[in-house]
Amino acid sequence: QVQLVESGGGLVQPGGSLRLSCAASGTIFNFNVMGWYRQAPGKQRELVAAITSAGSANYGASVQGRFTISRDSAKNTVYLQMNRLKPEDTAVYYCNILQFGRNYWGQGTQVSVSL
Repeated sequence: QVQLVESGGGLVQPGGSLRLSCAASGTIFNFNVMGWYRQAPGKQRELVAAITSAGSANYGASVQGRFTISRDSAKNTVYLQMNRLKPEDTAVYYCNILQFGRNYWGQGTQVSVSL
């Protein structure tokens, strides 16, 4: 089993920054993909960013150039640095790990961007 614990969400003004962290524990293999998804009210869950164990990253179109994903594989931790936040970034952000075809999810952390 795998457990994911997110931290770092909160309320921020437009143009501000936040950094999310997600620590994975349990049976973690060397080869996996860790990522962040988000879900706003009334919308489907969407990919924000993902990064392989080799360090290859990809981003959703709406966050490209503003968000940066990174990982510390020794600590089984993934980070999401979010800059120039916009009100439309408001959502619950979920950490995800995909390994050997199985997805595991964190409980989610709320990010709100508002004046």
